[in-house]
Formats: sequence, structure tokens, C-alpha cells
Amino acid sequence: MIEPVFGQKDPTVAYTTRIGVYGVIPDASGKRLLILQAPNHALFLPGGEVEAGESDAQTLARELLEEFGVRVTQGARLGRASEYFYSHHRQTAYYHPATFYAATAPTCVAAPLEDFNTLMLMPIELAAAQLKRPTHRWAVAQWLKAQR
Repeated sequence: MIEPVFGQKDPTVAYTTRIGVYGVIPDASGKRLLILQAPNHALFLPGGEVEAGESDAQTLARELLEEFGVRVTQGARLGRASEYFYSHHRQTAYYHPATFYAATAPTCVAAPLEDFNTLMLMPIELAAAQLKRPTHRWAVAQWLKAQR
């Protein structure tokens, strides 16, 4: 599979590479996805930046504990996609390659360590349309294809 690239690379811009891992995580009904709403109201899949020495599984587990206080069962790799974008919040241009996984069985194990995000279960079609990052919308589409 060809890895999709979203956004336009501007040859005059120095990009910071930020490698990420994210999960597409349905609830028990299979009709809603676990979604993170940032303080600016942007919607994202759970996950985040890979820290030095971490595997994808370790990154996803750490991020889910930090953001949601949950553990999941990591499933199939959905693929990898990347994006060029500018973060106004961080005033930085990013090249953001990310790997996406299906995951199931979210179980609360602790209070989230981050208290500035809103955590929600959102209907899949709504999440697929409203996720901020095109890479995240692509990952949900890959997950939906795998469900058929």
C-alpha cells in the first residue's frame, strides 16, 4: 500500500519531524469512537508523539493512559500516513508521519494525567467527518474498510 501524504511541502520551510502513533478505538457497541477534543475544540484520535526508544505499542499504551486513563487491546496495523502542516498553537511547521492501529476493549485503569482535554465517545460518521487531521480521517476510513 502506498502511504498517503497530506498537505503541501513548502521547500522554503524548515519542518520539524514529529512521529506519531494513534488508535482507532470503538466502544463496545462498535458505533462510537474514542475521541480527544483539545482545548481549541479540535478533534483527534487518541495517541501522540513517539518518545525515544518506544515501540508503537508502548507509545499507544502511554498516550492512552495519559489522555484517557485507559488500557486497550492493540489490534491490526491500519497503515501509515503523513502530513505537512503548520501549528499555530506551537508556531512550528511539522512533517508528521503517523502509524495507525485498530484497538479494542478500552478499560479505565486510572484518572487521566492530562486534565485539559475533553474525552468523548463520538458516532463514527461524525468523527470521520470532524477529525482535524486528514491522516486521522484517513485512518478511520481504513478501519471502516477492515470492518466490512
